[in-house]
Amino acid sequence: MAAREIDNWLQMKLFHEVPVSICVIDRGFRIVQANRRFEETYGEWKNRPCYTVYKDRDERCTNCAALATFVDGKVRSLEEQGIVGNGQSVHHYFVQMIPIVRPDEMINYVIEMSTDITTEKKLEQEKREAERLAAVGETVAGIAHGIKNVLMALEGGMYGVTTGIEQGDDDRVAKGWTMLQENITRLSRFVKEFLAFARGRVSQATMVNPQQLALDVAEEFREQANIANVELRTDLQEIIKEAPMDKEEIYSCLVNLVSNALDACQMSDADRSYIVTLSLKDQGGILSYEISDNGCGIDYEISKKIFTSFFSGKGADKGTGLGLLTTKKIVHQHGGKVSFESEPGKGSLFRIELPRENLPEVQDRIDLAVSDGGNGQRKN
Repeated sequence: MAAREIDNWLQMKLFHEVPVSICVIDRGFRIVQANRRFEETYGEWKNRPCYTVYKDRDERCTNCAALATFVDGKVRSLEEQGIVGNGQSVHHYFVQMIPIVRPDEMINYVIEMSTDITTEKKLEQEKREAERLAAVGETVAGIAHGIKNVLMALEGGMYGVTTGIEQGDDDRVAKGWTMLQENITRLSRFVKEFLAFARGRVSQATMVNPQQLALDVAEEFREQANIANVELRTDLQEIIKEAPMDKEEIYSCLVNLVSNALDACQMSDADRSYIVTLSLKDQGGILSYEISDNGCGIDYEISKKIFTSFFSGKGADKGTGLGLLTTKKIVHQHGGKVSFESEPGKGSLFRIELPRENLPEVQDRIDLAVSDGGNGQRKN
């Protein structure tokens, strides 16, 4: 008896009690049956086309999923947008289409079950907007923080110059002037790094000698390393073919990493001789630059944030927090990856790997001469 009652209830009431809107459409796309939830949501439906009831259209929808189900008999699930009963509010719904297949395999009707997901969509949109505003806020805060640190140092330099002049102390003036020069350079570098990161510059590849690039970077830091009592070494594979890359961008990546390595040595308080090594090898079709140091190393908590925008482990008076972020972006644009290994108190190793097969193609360039008529003929 209980089984029969359940069966009767399922047949007579379940159709109207389920918390989803259900309708049945025929091959002419007219709704021939619908449950109570459907009518409450979409309004009058009897013998009206589904595209009119759902979307207030005069003709069948482009790429109609119901039509496809009539043709191939497959169950479909998709997200749609429609208009609720008042004809004004647009809402989102998740619809499932199930064909009613006759014994002779003909499909004369399709059941459409739709669940309103408007609230979920609004929450998703609000979350995206909140994340966007948070990113904007983080960016603005990072810029303000970076510039504030530089301005504080500039004020210190100005104070040194001013008081040195007042006291006739040439050494004080010289130190203040040096502070001004260093921090004007920092401010310039900060702005350039931020612009380079923000504008999404497309790499301009030319054929570059990877060894010479490393030697140029090492030469740039030779004097700075000597002043800091750090030995700067190079370990370069002897024979390496040229590679297509943006020379300026990869150069800046190596500069960032060598500069960081020198800073790590200066920040360490261990009693040892400090060494920074710039290595290059080409094995298995992968160009690999490695910059190692035996400086202060990176602890675990900092390592989790090291490629985060505006995060710097150098302290407020040195880092902008953009160097490693920009480096990562450039390396990815070249089809490569950047990774690191570090042990607190013992040193770090940063590695740039550039698979040759992923490197950007060299773009042919035509140098145009400016003639008297301005017709831009090729130079001879």
